[in-house]
Formats: sequence, C-alpha cells, structure tokens
Amino acid sequence: MSSDPTSPVDIVVVGSINADLTVRVRRHPHPGETLLGSGGGITPGGKGANQAVAAALQGGAVAMVGAVGTDAYAEPATEYLRSSGVDMSGVASVDETTGLAVITVSDDGENSIVVVPGANATVTADFVEERAPLIESARVVLLQGEIPADGFAAAVRLATGRVVVNLAPVIEVDRKSLLRADPIMANEHEAGLLLEQLGAGISSDIPEELVSALLDAGFPSVVLTIGARGALVGDTSGLTKIPTPRITPVDTVGAGDAFAGAFVARLVAGDDLVTASRHAARVGAFAATGHGAQTSYPGMGDQLPEA
Repeated sequence: MSSDPTSPVDIVVVGSINADLTVRVRRHPHPGETLLGSGGGITPGGKGANQAVAAALQGGAVAMVGAVGTDAYAEPATEYLRSSGVDMSGVASVDETTGLAVITVSDDGENSIVVVPGANATVTADFVEERAPLIESARVVLLQGEIPADGFAAAVRLATGRVVVNLAPVIEVDRKSLLRADPIMANEHEAGLLLEQLGAGISSDIPEELVSALLDAGFPSVVLTIGARGALVGDTSGLTKIPTPRITPVDTVGAGDAFAGAFVARLVAGDDLVTASRHAARVGAFAATGHGAQTSYPGMGDQLPEA
C-alpha cells in the first residue's frame, strides 16, 4: 500500500486505521442483556485515520503512518484516507487482520466501542523509525493512544515540529514523550487519567481545575473538550472557554476526532490555539449530526453550524 509521496505534507498522523462495524440500538444493553439492533455495515475508522481524514478535508496537507492487514477489511478501512487526498506512503500492509472497532450507537447518539488492534499493534518503534524522513519533515505530528507505547515514543522522538497528542485511549507512555504535547488534547475523563499517570491526580472534575492541573504537570498548553459544553483552552496566557453549536446529535462516533483533525489543520494554517479550537468545535458538531465517523466529516465547502 506504500507509495512515494506526491507532494510535501504539513501534518503527519501516526496512529490507528480501523474498519468500523456499527450497530444501532434503542438503548445500550445492560450486562447480560440481549437487544435487537440494526445496521451492521462496515465504514472506515480508527482514531488516527479519522483525524487524518478530518484534517485533510479541512485543507491540511496530511500523511498517514500506520498499518492495515491483508484481509477484506483493509480496503474499506482506507477508502476515505485515499479519497480525501491523504499521503499513504507511510501506510503498510502487514500479515495481520486489519484493526476492527465494534461500535454500538443508541437512539440518543451516545456510543460504546470495543477495539481489536490487529495490524495497529505492529506500529512499533521499529515500524515508526523506518518512516523517519516523513515524520521529521512534518510541521505537526499528531498522535493518539491506539498504537504501541514504543511506537508513540519513537514518533515523538523523531518529530522536529510541533507535537499534538490526543491520548485516547489513555495508555501508559513515556513521561518525557507525553509532556512534549503542545497541546495535550483530552476530554474530562481522559484528563483525570493523564493526571493519574503523571502522579498529579486530583479529585476535582471541574474543567478549569483539570486544565490548570495539566498545565501545572508540565504541558505547555491544553485543549479540554467538554462535550455539548464546548471546550476549554489553557496555556501561559490563561484559560479560554470555547462554545459549541447547539445541535441534535445523531451519532457522536468520531466527533472528537473531527475536532482534533480540524484543530491541527487550522494550526498549520496559522491560527492560534483559541481560534483553531473555535473552528474545530464547529467541525465536531457538524460530524455529530451525521452517521459514522469519517463518513460524517465536512469538507471545505460544507456549511458549519454556528456556535
């Protein structure tokens, strides 16, 4: 699947590529309960691929570093990466199954997800280091938590530009590598886990206190997403609340990834953290009004909801 890059890139996403198996239910089942559902279709996903596609659709020049298997899921998993113009020279086909996410979406738009890493587990330090020139050339390297910790650390070590981290899921990674994040991007639950990992856990779930604690832990900047309430941006200049449009959510799968991808696209376009977050909140809201992850992401010509 690898090919020579056709043009320079500004953003390199090192992360997961999945096929998403999505079912819809009236409500999420209780433990031991069986419910009837609908759907069962396969769409492209994976937090890395989602964020790469979102960034590309918002005008970023993006390359992906990751892996898929040699099975039938590889083609649908990479469909939107290709169609959105993401440079695929850093993507390999390996002798594993393609990563799979089994997603259950309820009628109120909330979701639960089980991820089977598959080929994503091969994105180790050695794999990443083989793609060093691509990563070193990036103005922004964007990372998540769905690849091995040593692959994450290698990508940070190779990065010569800005490192943006959305460590979801929150995995144990090298402390020094994690604190390179500028910004660290997290929701409230993830922020608490990050603070625990850094030995700076606090009992509060107040967003302003979480952001302040992450800054005190050593991050240069923080973007905390707080669902329908928007986001909170923090750095040395203080804290800024970011509003989000009022929408009726259809499916929140991948909305956070849409935010992250749009955010880095605006960073490389010259926006500051606050301006980039305001745009990203509108993109994330747009994504929540459609079905699926990448299939719901807006392009440059789409009308975004106003906050």
